[in-house]
Amino acid sequence: MSASLLRPWMCVVLLVAGASVAQAQRHREPLTQAEIDQIRDASWEPKQRLTLYVQFTRARLVKLEEMRNDPKTKNRPQQTHDRLDDIQLLYDELNDNIDTYVDRKDDIRKPLKLVIEADTEFQAKLRALKDAADVPAAEAREYEFVLNNVLDTVDTSAEEHRKLLADQEDAAKHKKLNPNASAKNGRPE
Repeated sequence: MSASLLRPWMCVVLLVAGASVAQAQRHREPLTQAEIDQIRDASWEPKQRLTLYVQFTRARLVKLEEMRNDPKTKNRPQQTHDRLDDIQLLYDELNDNIDTYVDRKDDIRKPLKLVIEADTEFQAKLRALKDAADVPAAEAREYEFVLNNVLDTVDTSAEEHRKLLADQEDAAKHKKLNPNASAKNGRPE
């Protein structure tokens, strides 16, 4: 094959490969447009924003339970997988927001308490799904990987959230004991 004929074929191969990579990297958006607007409206206020992520995650778990209890549900394993994936993406966003607030030195003790309560609730619901005796083994295998990932994320996050709350409580105590350390990074108390 001559070089002039080979070039168009190479371009086609590169385009197809590039499109495949782009498709593989694309995630579904776990939020509706209304939820995105609510997040945007919350700006960077920790209490509002973290509360919204908890509410949205809880809503996904409720939808997951409703879908799984509905005998008319079609393609239950795939729908379970997709809803669990949405929960994973929401928890990742929640944790990214918490990291941002920590980096900004924000006091997030109040919203963290709400998040920690939600961690416990979500762990129980996800474990109940994992331990459900009425789920055929073949069906459970179709979403087992994503369920394990979500459980690991929530378990690890719960530990980190508790530690962060303890650290923030400790820092607040030290601040009260040493009122001269009133402004960090130019931010008033």
